Amino acid sequence: MAQALVLPLLKNGEFLSEDVFGVVGHQKSVESALARFPEPCTVVSSDDERSSEVWTCPIKLLAVKPQQFEEVKKQFVQPRLSRKEGHSLLISLMAGISLNSLEKAFPGYVCVRAVPNTPALVGAGLTGLAWGQSVTSANRESVMQIFEPVSEVFELPEDQLDAFLALTSSGPAYVAVIAEALADGAVAAGLSRSLANHLAHRTLAGTALLLKKQQLHPGQLKDLVTSPAGTTITALRHLEKSAFRSALIEAVVAAAERSRELA
Repeated sequence: MAQALVLPLLKNGEFLSEDVFGVVGHQKSVESALARFPEPCTVVSSDDERSSEVWTCPIKLLAVKPQQFEEVKKQFVQPRLSRKEGHSLLISLMAGISLNSLEKAFPGYVCVRAVPNTPALVGAGLTGLAWGQSVTSANRESVMQIFEPVSEVFELPEDQLDAFLALTSSGPAYVAVIAEALADGAVAAGLSRSLANHLAHRTLAGTALLLKKQQLHPGQLKDLVTSPAGTTITALRHLEKSAFRSALIEAVVAAAERSRELA
């Protein structure tokens, strides 16, 4: 997720590559990151003696799995900043870990929770933000400079972030499964794999654009496409028999519940 955010920001000139210092878990991940990031970005593994330097950066983007939270806490370095200089900013992308837990784990830091999604990589992301108690207007501006160029930003109460994550952050995976299944169906019906994949992707993208541009309720669009005793209503009957809609609803709810469990 950190790469999905930082790469387009570097490409668009929002930040300079020499100002990026990254810490990853293993040497193999270092090689993978450096292959994607432009020079002179610095990326080191967590066991590198230079890794502690990340805590001197004015903005920290904490993009690790919630299960790694305790390990990161062990590597924490207290900021050496005077009141006049202000506090260092820490933006957490971790699912479930609350602002209260972050502020206790990282005293002296201004903490923000962010829930972005991977379409940020192509400038079409969505980001939910919840602010810590000590956030200043300057901090807010710094955070917005990271997320606004690559996503639509929503400032939310923290207790809504789990639901936001379940729909938007996990959502690309649901959509990818739908795209794959639609293409598989078209292949089963006789199309080539390459054409089926292309048509599935374009159908999803075009439908989303139509819903947005014409401000249609999904039910309206469904009714526009569905004629009496036609092919679409026949297909929809199969989806209803398979509890397709219910499965998607429960998937989002389950993801939100898992995010809460991770806290």
